[in-house]
Amino acid sequence: MITKEEALRYHAEGRPGKLKVVPTKPTVTAEHLSLAYSPGVAEPCREIAAHPDDAYRYTAKGNLVAVVSNGTAVLGLGNIGALAGKPVMEGKGVLFKRFADVDVFDIEIDSEDPEEVIRAVQLIAPTFGGINLEDIRAPECFRIEEELIETLDIPVFHDDQHGTAIISGAALLNAVDIQGKRLDEVRVVFSGAGASAISCARLYKDLGVLAENLILVDSRGVIHTGREEGMTSQKEEFAADTSARTLADAMKGADVFVGLSQAGLVTPEMVRDMAPKPIIFAMANPDPEISPPQVREIRDDAITATGRSDYANQVNNVLGFPFIFRGALDVRARKINEQMKQAAVQALAELARRGEAIPEVVKRAYPGEAMDFGPGYIIPKPFDPRVLLYVAPAVAQAAIESGVARQEMDLRAYEQQLQMRIVEVSSL
Repeated sequence: MITKEEALRYHAEGRPGKLKVVPTKPTVTAEHLSLAYSPGVAEPCREIAAHPDDAYRYTAKGNLVAVVSNGTAVLGLGNIGALAGKPVMEGKGVLFKRFADVDVFDIEIDSEDPEEVIRAVQLIAPTFGGINLEDIRAPECFRIEEELIETLDIPVFHDDQHGTAIISGAALLNAVDIQGKRLDEVRVVFSGAGASAISCARLYKDLGVLAENLILVDSRGVIHTGREEGMTSQKEEFAADTSARTLADAMKGADVFVGLSQAGLVTPEMVRDMAPKPIIFAMANPDPEISPPQVREIRDDAITATGRSDYANQVNNVLGFPFIFRGALDVRARKINEQMKQAAVQALAELARRGEAIPEVVKRAYPGEAMDFGPGYIIPKPFDPRVLLYVAPAVAQAAIESGVARQEMDLRAYEQQLQMRIVEVSSL
């Protein structure tokens, strides 16, 4: 367990924080400086003024993502404000760079007004190749993302919504297969109805789960038809025609539990009441709704996943956003659409199923863990370098095929480029 002192020392020692900016061109002579700034810099400025897409050729725009937050829903800390959320946004930048060689500026916006957040992002958008929204509370996050997707011509992605959906979606595909079930037959119960849960429910529907087999439960109980208290337009979308009113009611006979709520909400009795061969994704952080050891005491036929690295099957968003943006940036995509998200889901699921030899770097990061496809290994590990080679090309190809890419690419040559990036970032 990491101590408070260790965490503070890590962030404070040496150069404070976790990110820095370094030049990518030589700067050792007067001529270099004349090229970098005045007078040489005027030439790319003129080219971009005449041909705006040349910004991708002459500037860092094509490999630069803004991680944007207003600090209203930071990790498990809640509404701590923009400034206090900055360490998290810097951390997100570290993950972008470490896993996919994507550069990041973290942008903390000191406003809880969604219209101000939208306008601020619109004004800075020319700087970036993509926008990663982070730790913005629901329901404002839905409005902010939707408006930015509509008005900007670069990818906008709210990771708190879609990251968990994509990674857990890949885990769901494989877990359902291992348990001998069908997506169009499983009953899925969600504990939680915030941004992540709503996005997961939408993606699971796209993957094949029937709308009538989805039940969402929030702090007021089951979201059902006729309920008025605590409803939003997003919750109305999943109002179920059911007599169940509590989480315990909903869990009876359920095939899949998806926890995006609070520690300890699932009791042994609820797990016992689930269908044979249940799938339990208890993803509350830092402590799950029910722990895998607790599940094993009750059911030896269950597959479990959590958000933690000390249990098998970690649903970790770092398996998604770096590689999704990598693929989107490299084809200069105008947006990240549903086809690209589903491509990421399928690529992650396939990588776990392939049965290829696990790289040594992964074995060293997770000593003693079995990594053969099965109940204890339904999704790849975050440190697996092959994720970049699977997910980024799949996302890029989906962008091309769905018409949101600005440029085509030779996927075989692209994979070679990605191999080089793996070598570069492995030393970070």
